[in-house]
Amino acid sequence: MKAIHHIGLVIFLIGLTIFTGSIFAGSFDLQKEQLNSFLESKGIANEFIIKELNEDVVSKGPMGIFEFSSSVRGALEKNNVHYDALIAKYDAAKDWDNKGKQYQYRINEKDFRAMSFSLAKKSAIGFVVENKGLMWFLTFGLGILGALMFIAPQLQLLGRKGIKNNGIYHSAATSRGWIAWLVLVYLVLFYITLYFMADYVVNWTFIVDPISLFLSGNEASQWFVYGFLYCVLMSVMAVRMYIKYRHNKYQVLRTTSVLFFQIVLAFLIPEIMTSLQMPAYDFKNAFPLDYDFFFSWNLDSLLDSGAIGLFILVWGIVLTVIIVPVMVYFFGKRWYCSWVCGCGGLAETLGDPYRQNSSKKLISWKLERWLIHSVLVFSLVMTIVTLYAYFTGANSLLGIPADWIKDAYSVLIGAWFAGVIGTGFYPIFGNRVWCRFGCPLAAYLGLVQRFKSRFRITTNGGQCISCGNCSTYCEQGIDVRAYAQKGENIVRASCVGCGVCSAVCPRGVLKLENGPEDGRINPTEVLLGNDVDLMDLLNKGK
Repeated sequence: MKAIHHIGLVIFLIGLTIFTGSIFAGSFDLQKEQLNSFLESKGIANEFIIKELNEDVVSKGPMGIFEFSSSVRGALEKNNVHYDALIAKYDAAKDWDNKGKQYQYRINEKDFRAMSFSLAKKSAIGFVVENKGLMWFLTFGLGILGALMFIAPQLQLLGRKGIKNNGIYHSAATSRGWIAWLVLVYLVLFYITLYFMADYVVNWTFIVDPISLFLSGNEASQWFVYGFLYCVLMSVMAVRMYIKYRHNKYQVLRTTSVLFFQIVLAFLIPEIMTSLQMPAYDFKNAFPLDYDFFFSWNLDSLLDSGAIGLFILVWGIVLTVIIVPVMVYFFGKRWYCSWVCGCGGLAETLGDPYRQNSSKKLISWKLERWLIHSVLVFSLVMTIVTLYAYFTGANSLLGIPADWIKDAYSVLIGAWFAGVIGTGFYPIFGNRVWCRFGCPLAAYLGLVQRFKSRFRITTNGGQCISCGNCSTYCEQGIDVRAYAQKGENIVRASCVGCGVCSAVCPRGVLKLENGPEDGRINPTEVLLGNDVDLMDLLNKGK
């Protein structure tokens, strides 16, 4: 079995290397008719942009992706320099309204990447674009096969009961060793490249083009690559979860649930909706996690889409305002964070090997409270400003520019915190970095759970042997053992109800329950002097 384990690792690394190296493969040779087709499809008629692209990019011979993208960006930058000069000229002449507006086409950095990416898709030649099926096998195929072979030795545990974490602190991969740091660097670079330099990884999109064309009729974008890879990673690591937690029905059902919601609701249904000329929408995504739900472009798109768009708009509001708090009242935030959410699903599958790395220090808990609630406030302020600007036509509210705050939140929270940091830092800071410190929806759910919910984890302090398993494997950094030793119910706002603390307890001390609110007791308060009979309160909590 060890041989299979090592062979699987080699095959996986080969697939990963080919996938990463495919960035540099192939060539790009833009022809005039391809450029004209692109400009027509985008409605771009600015003569200066057309002139610069023709001079700097068209028919310049095969170029590598970096040279090609640099040439496109250089041509677009010349347009901006020309535009800025015209602004100064016509402003000085006080003649902007009459003459200057005809040149009004400045391109921002986001459009640089988008235009460079689109032109690269049109002009690609070479091995990758001509052998998409083979490239899929050499990248995703080998990666999946190697990962499953790497996991296979755990099958020998199928006849033995218990959750095995043997050697978790002796492996460089799971104890913040050199392998963990390498994984962190790769994940961070992957997210930065995909989010901010998509034109450089256009070859990745060719690999999954056939799948995207089958599902939606459109060629793959970088976001399709991300969504497909997301589902693949969760599915492969779910196999590991099924083996490791095979004797715990709660964990098996929970893993199956997050797989279903991610693959079907977050990936397949939006792609199918796109193929039917409907607005793509993830029906499980609630505001403020779905932070751009109230952005003007999304509202316009939904309102212009007829009945289905109106239904999505109403559903999104009802989900956030009614369904989410009601479900949290009855089942705690676990119903969403551990059973539905895609971010939580990736954390529970891909991130499970790193859950013991979540900091349990007091300073981490204080930082967590400040950060996550600050992000929640940020998202609410952004939404208020955005809606005010949308309905009034104003550009700002109380001096806060609508476009600025939307862009700031999208980049700082939506990209850097949720993506680059939230997932990239799994190997060092644990698997729930985003959920614990940044997710505004988790903050919202946590407030409801903390003060108005029937959910709690009950403890039996008399049976606790202080082994510390529960605290070690709490991904949210909760010192579960401290509660268990005192026989206190755990009703922390940050608890996502993953149930792993209960699963790894050798004595059955911990139990996830949904009961009456008056059963959410704190025996410590009683022991410190409340004039209430302790046994009566404990009986109410049964």
